[in-house]
Amino acid sequence: MTRPTIAILGGTGKEGRGLAYRWAKAGYPVIIGSRSPERAQQTVALLRERLGPEAHLQGMENRDAAQAGEIVVISVPYAGLPPLLEHIRDVVQGKLIVNVVVPLKPPKVTKVWLPPAGSVAQEIQEALGPEVAVVDAFQNIAHALLWGDGPIDCDVLVAGKGKANRERVMALVQDAGLRAIDAGPIENCAVVEGLTSLLIYINKRYGSTHAGLRITGLAPAE
Repeated sequence: MTRPTIAILGGTGKEGRGLAYRWAKAGYPVIIGSRSPERAQQTVALLRERLGPEAHLQGMENRDAAQAGEIVVISVPYAGLPPLLEHIRDVVQGKLIVNVVVPLKPPKVTKVWLPPAGSVAQEIQEALGPEVAVVDAFQNIAHALLWGDGPIDCDVLVAGKGKANRERVMALVQDAGLRAIDAGPIENCAVVEGLTSLLIYINKRYGSTHAGLRITGLAPAE
C-alpha cells in the first residue's frame, strides 16, 4: 500500500529531524521543510547518511513542503508559529495537520502556560479554518529517543479533531515505533500540551533527560 507523503515544517530542528528519521525508516516519503531550503537539504543529507540513498527524502522551503505534503506536521518553536500559519494557510486546506508544537514561554518552561484559544492545536485550527483537521501528537517524547534506534518506553497521546483523523495519526505513531493512545477531542489538547512543562520540570528535578508517560490499565495491543 502506498504511504502518504509527510511534510515536516521545521524538520531541521531536533524533534522534526527525529520524526523524519523514524518515518523515512518505516518507508514513508518525507519532505523536510525549513525557512531555508539550504538547511532543509543539509538535513536530508544527514538523514541519508543514516538511512542510505534509497530513502524517500526531499528538502524544501516550508510553504513548498506544505503544498507538496499529503500530511503536514508542524514542529517549530511556538514563537515562530503565527507567521508560519499565515505563510501556509492557503496551501494546506483539506489536509491533516499534525501539531507537535507546545506553548513554552522561556525562561519559565517548567510552568504550564496555554494560549487564549485553549491550546496550540486550537490556535492552529482557528488560524487555518474548518477545512483542515488539527491533531496533537509527540509533545511528550524526547527528541533524542526519536533519533535513536531502540524501543521507546513511552506512550504518545493523540488528541484532536475527529476520531478518523486521530486514527490516521495513531497509525503514524505506531509506524514510528511507539504506542499511540487516543486522548480524545481537540479540547483535550490543552492537557496533552501542558504535560510537556510538567515533564521538563520532572527531568530537572530528578536529573533525567527523557521522562515520559505510560498509560496503565489498558489491554495489550493486538
